Amino acid sequence: MAYKIVASQCTGCSACEPQCPNVAIFEKAGTFVIDPSKCSECIGHYDEPQCVAVCPVDGTCVIDNSVPRYQAA
Repeated sequence: MAYKIVASQCTGCSACEPQCPNVAIFEKAGTFVIDPSKCSECIGHYDEPQCVAVCPVDGTCVIDNSVPRYQAA
């Protein structure tokens, strides 16, 4: 499953964007969005998703259950 950013909680601080190893996070209309086709949940890069680790607002970066779990190649 990819992660998603809860738009109503995103402050637009941009802390997550440079931390994403897959360049899956981008700004859209003042908040940040995760492209689920690029999100690997940081598997193979870090022990925990970096968007979750750096976001100053708890519960903003959450698992998107509508997207299948990431499968490492």
